[in-house]
Amino acid sequence: MTKPYDALIIGAGHNGLVCAFYLAKAGLKVRILEARDVVGGAAVTEEFAPGFRNSVASYTVSLLQPKVIADMKLADHGYRVIERPISNFLPQEDGTYLKLGGGLERTQAEFRKFSNRDAEVLPQYYDALENVAELLRDLALRVPPNVGEGLRTLLDGARQGRRFAGLGLEQQRDVLDLFTKSARTMLDSWFESEAVKAAFGFDAVVGNYASPDTPGSAYVLLHHVFGEVNGKKGAWGHSVGGMGKITEIMAKVCRDHGVEISLESPVAKVLVDGGKAVGVKLVGGEEIAAARVIANVGPKLLYERMMDASDLPADFQRRIKGFQAGSGTFRMNVALSELPKFTCLPEPGEHHQSGIILAPTLDYMDRAFLDAKQYGWSKAPIVEMLIPSTVDECLAPPGQHVASLFCQQFAPELPGGRDWDDEEEIAADTIIDTVEKHAPGFRASIIAQTRLSPKGLERKFGLVGGDIMHGNMSLDQLWAARPIFGNGGYRGPVKGLYMCGAGTHPGGGVTGAPGHNAAQVILRDRGLFAPRWR
Repeated sequence: MTKPYDALIIGAGHNGLVCAFYLAKAGLKVRILEARDVVGGAAVTEEFAPGFRNSVASYTVSLLQPKVIADMKLADHGYRVIERPISNFLPQEDGTYLKLGGGLERTQAEFRKFSNRDAEVLPQYYDALENVAELLRDLALRVPPNVGEGLRTLLDGARQGRRFAGLGLEQQRDVLDLFTKSARTMLDSWFESEAVKAAFGFDAVVGNYASPDTPGSAYVLLHHVFGEVNGKKGAWGHSVGGMGKITEIMAKVCRDHGVEISLESPVAKVLVDGGKAVGVKLVGGEEIAAARVIANVGPKLLYERMMDASDLPADFQRRIKGFQAGSGTFRMNVALSELPKFTCLPEPGEHHQSGIILAPTLDYMDRAFLDAKQYGWSKAPIVEMLIPSTVDECLAPPGQHVASLFCQQFAPELPGGRDWDDEEEIAADTIIDTVEKHAPGFRASIIAQTRLSPKGLERKFGLVGGDIMHGNMSLDQLWAARPIFGNGGYRGPVKGLYMCGAGTHPGGGVTGAPGHNAAQVILRDRGLFAPRWR
């Protein structure tokens, strides 16, 4: 085997880069092994037609931790995010529309088109959501208590539960609602307008192969609102240069700190000797030794495909087999000759710079899920469109545009033994037809397109079942139970093996939190718990 490293990291996605940065900054010799020919994992920008570039998978910014941005000095290297003027734009089936965001008063004015009552209750809803979101922000950069460590588990749990215990009774009830109830049940208790409920309920099905009626789906809604952009809480924005610009900068910062990044180096197997992870074997046969191995891939990929079953405890194998992954996502990029002209609002405007949500009601979202369960995808899928070229001229030729189509409720595995490779084009046509109903002429404006079914996302990015979260964001797979109890603190079941990806706390999205937290644990285990970590 080649000479050992202090740490080998599998996967150069953003969490792997964040983890590598903190370890290298502490003096460790770190090498990242990336299967693809580019860094970034699912946060990459690529040209998909001459003159047209866009974020391939991950496509928008909010959840990236301010501490990570500051520690890595990303802004000094060109990191820049443009905030959306409004959050979302929802065309309705009756020809009306709803705009969400742009300030409380503007949103209230929009809500009054549908319900005066909903406009009046909105400030209280925002306050309730923010109280719980603040709790999540506080937990995001904390290592969950690792169940099974006796007194330490109790102490860590008590410290992290202190904030919840300090909430008032009403706020504690809000926490319970958001963690356990369905999105519909929770939203029904606040609002009466179906359009308003859809505006908030959409976040509950993003990357979540479930109905808004599924218990626990309210938490997924919450997971998408605890971020911030340029210091503004709950805001979303566009990374200038696409999402790949973020990971390009991260890779440069890592290299400046001595991190070695090896592209086109897919890992076939984690090597275990004497109950300890001692390195990896690449697909090409090369073996590389290291004092520790850190996986920035999902739990299903790591434990079911990269490790021998004999190296894992039997109970752990059984529980990982039961770990649920598969987010029901279909991703498209399209090159456009012109901006879409929505029937309800055809002229260019701020709505073209927002998230354009084609899912007018919770019933629509529920039908999409039921269709997917029965047929494989919805006849009327849930579509979010972003047109980043409206604010970032480097992505498309003058006068032309690129659009991201992020689509929900596409079965990770098609029923009846059908294969996504055979059905991908048909599903893409269904998505385009859905947009065409709201923006006639959209299909004719398409110059080029790319499409990634759940199978395509797995093949390209290693996302098992196409799961952008590395595993369901359900209550049984969160915090100290992510991926399973007893291994929820970034340590694997084998000594010297760690995880730093979205399959650990606090979960999916471009946050950098798992990478940050895993590095904290690794340095603590190595005895390098420097004062700055406190």
